[in-house]
Amino acid sequence: MKHLLIFPPDWLPSEPYLSLPSLASVLRPAGHDVVQMDVNVEMYDLFFSRRFLEHVAPRIAHEKQHLQEVQEKRQLDEEEQELLDKLVTCTPELFQQLSNDAERAKRILRSQAFYDIDQLEWATNCLHQTMALISLGYYPAQICFPPIETDIVYKPFMSSEIIESLDDDQINIYRDVYDMLIRPVMEHDQPQMVGISVVQQKQLIPTFTFCKMIKDTFPETHITLGGNIITRIRDMLPGMENLWELFDSAIVYEGESAYLKLTEAVKNGNNFSTLPNLIYKDEKGVHVNKEVFAESLAELPPPDFDGLPLEKYFVPQLILPYLATRGCYWGRCTFCDHFQGYVEGFRTKQVDHIIEEISFLKEKYGTRFFHFTDESYPPALFQKLSRRLIEDKLDIAWTTHMRFEESLLEEQVWKDVAESGCKYLHFGYESGNQRVLKLMDKATKLDAIETNLRMSSDAGIWNHLMGFFGFPGETSEEADDSKAFVEKNSAHIHSLGFMTFVLGKYSPIAFEPEKYGLTYYKNPDWDLALDYYFTTKDGLTIQEALDVFDKFEQNHNSKWDLRTCVREYIFLYIDKYGSNHLPQLEMTEEQRRQMKQPAIGMV
Repeated sequence: MKHLLIFPPDWLPSEPYLSLPSLASVLRPAGHDVVQMDVNVEMYDLFFSRRFLEHVAPRIAHEKQHLQEVQEKRQLDEEEQELLDKLVTCTPELFQQLSNDAERAKRILRSQAFYDIDQLEWATNCLHQTMALISLGYYPAQICFPPIETDIVYKPFMSSEIIESLDDDQINIYRDVYDMLIRPVMEHDQPQMVGISVVQQKQLIPTFTFCKMIKDTFPETHITLGGNIITRIRDMLPGMENLWELFDSAIVYEGESAYLKLTEAVKNGNNFSTLPNLIYKDEKGVHVNKEVFAESLAELPPPDFDGLPLEKYFVPQLILPYLATRGCYWGRCTFCDHFQGYVEGFRTKQVDHIIEEISFLKEKYGTRFFHFTDESYPPALFQKLSRRLIEDKLDIAWTTHMRFEESLLEEQVWKDVAESGCKYLHFGYESGNQRVLKLMDKATKLDAIETNLRMSSDAGIWNHLMGFFGFPGETSEEADDSKAFVEKNSAHIHSLGFMTFVLGKYSPIAFEPEKYGLTYYKNPDWDLALDYYFTTKDGLTIQEALDVFDKFEQNHNSKWDLRTCVREYIFLYIDKYGSNHLPQLEMTEEQRRQMKQPAIGMV
């Protein structure tokens, strides 16, 4: 049976996402023909090409002509005039220049020139400029690079707006993405099943755009949706009659075995009612199966990246994702809803198994760079794996996500971790106030955080801290503690990613709002919303938290203003230069002055 697996936009094109290779690894041994498409990276490769800019040029010319005709009849309003002024600058010479520059920018990002920060910065700025030009062709959509900033006007948390966006030829750029990238594959390969993995909410609009356009031309193709976001909207999904016109089934929670069983049922014409982790539609309506299934990690094969365009990622060295655990070993943080992806608690592979798979992937794909994408790497495995990587002389470079732990307070632990190839750690810091940390159930002491930071930094590991302001009940003084803590420890903190608190629909705090002095509100029109607007009895309001965040963005240690904020790029730079001290990545004073608002967020 032939399958087309799709990873949709928008995501950073710096490394593959693990969902498709995980599915391919169980489908192919079972005898199925699998085509994997990372449409996200293919899309950005297309955008930054002469072919796509030639496609955009007549769209911009048409918009300019329209506004000029309107101008002959009446005075343009301020927004129209601003748009026309931009369109007038889009000359054939500009298109020619950006076509050449965009192709050069991709070559820089994929070559050793990447390690010259001036060239890397030039390439990144070039891609920003190219995306701004492309956006004019789809006005008022704002198509951005990095993609997390993209806004195509329609709201992905409203099913009505998703539906409205699907036929919008002016704004919905994903219609053209389908025509130029997916449709040729559909026509050539004629897959019986299409699986689409959705891992962030913004991907819902491109996903349903692709679904509609596939169904319009290939109505018999069985379309299955999966991924973290589909799991998170599982309670709302059965009632979305307008969306169910576009696809046939949805797999929630873990997908490998569930998708394989669905494949066999589709192939043999069997009933779907007993299949695990499945929501499906038939002539009687939408059904939610009761059976759920969790994978045994020991029985799963290593991910299969064959067929993905590994040469097209915007990096000079391939970085492969790898998952050694599922779930979070801590699993108690009151603000977190990441546990929604699983029906079973924390599980881990054995160290021997991990070493075997990493060795296999390293040899097969010719890379030594790995991103361990686990929710939070457990401290015992963190230590055991480091020692085994050293003993086996595996010679890899790796990065992962961590909690601050009181069990990691020995210098030798961090020396081993660094020697094993760890270059970069993404830490969940959250707050620098002990009372707030207790409210979050972090079970982390500030002195342990300081020690982890110092020891890891001294060992040569780059520390990136994620934190936020406005946890319910947090006062302005406690928010100041968070700022003071990072300033105090700035010698051992290399980068920061701060934001404001978001009340996730499935977070523990949302299940006990009264305990935290919360009142939250559900907007009935926001039927796919995954977070709530809220008010607090005590502490910072949402607006006050935003004000604290804005002030911190504008007034912080200048060392955190970086010339690149892509974590994979930092990771590769540390490996290249053999140090977590990279002054060339810090902005110059002139660059800071030119910025309207320095940003310390890292993606």
